[in-house]
Amino acid sequence: MSESDACSAARVVVGVSGSLGSLSALRRAADEARRRGAELWPVLAWEPRGGGLAARRSPAASCLIEECERSARERLVVALRDVFGSSGTGLPTYALVARGAPGRALVGIACQEDDLLVVGAGHRGRPHRALWPSVSRYCLAHAACPVLAVPRSPLEAVLAAAHRRNVWRLRLDTGHVEKEFEAVPPDA
Repeated sequence: MSESDACSAARVVVGVSGSLGSLSALRRAADEARRRGAELWPVLAWEPRGGGLAARRSPAASCLIEECERSARERLVVALRDVFGSSGTGLPTYALVARGAPGRALVGIACQEDDLLVVGAGHRGRPHRALWPSVSRYCLAHAACPVLAVPRSPLEAVLAAAHRRNVWRLRLDTGHVEKEFEAVPPDA
């Protein structure tokens, strides 16, 4: 497919990392693509471990890059399978693995005004924002198309809190998670 063909059809481009937030964004992107009659473009962006400069300095740089790309492809396939199962999306879907910073890659792929870029809103805590740049903020600031930032689900927050409490890897009593899940209305 040529570059001009890639930017000609109505598309819903979605950032996928494998996190719970990105899986929620992938589900929402598929719903939006169905509603708009558009193609679904799940994108997993990756960078070599330690960044591009570290990969070039390594004597085994090509092996390292190939391994990172293979790992990214596997993560994308697992994410698609987790969300859609073996039945697939039921939409014209073009899954991409892009080398580069996630925000820059997503903005570069969502290149037309009639595209929709869907990203997970991510963590809102100040320490997290200080350590990891926000892909959703980058996309909101730089995209040429509308951006839909999908917030974390209430269940994701409950699971994250349970994970923080379990730093010693103790067996968890998940009864409170089931109660929280039952408290969420089915339409949410």
